[in-house]
Amino acid sequence: MALRWADFITPSTLQLAPLLELLLDPVECPQRQAQLQLGLQEALVNAVRHGNGCDPAKCLRVRRIVTPRWLVWQVQDEGPGVPPGPARRQSLPEQREAFSGRGLFLIHHCFDDVRWSPRGNRLQLAARRV
Repeated sequence: MALRWADFITPSTLQLAPLLELLLDPVECPQRQAQLQLGLQEALVNAVRHGNGCDPAKCLRVRRIVTPRWLVWQVQDEGPGVPPGPARRQSLPEQREAFSGRGLFLIHHCFDDVRWSPRGNRLQLAARRV
């Protein structure tokens, strides 16, 4: 069986519901789908807001592959990337009133594996198939 990546390229916008529906189509379990939707939405919103600066002239690229054991998504923006180190942390911010920092925490808790590209503008999210 030949595995192929499915590519989804869209303008950088926060109107994400149709894209999320397409990306989550292979997920059959409703509870798992809700969990992955939360994580994917956080990743997409971060890419639009922080990576592309909410610029609709920039594109958001998402790739998805379904294997017998894994569901994998790659979310890529056109921004400069998140540098290695504390900015990529997976913990909650120390101050509850902080305006940011919860998204990556949620992403790490929704997926079984989270990896950054060296440049930091592509996030790979993987979930074991159940």
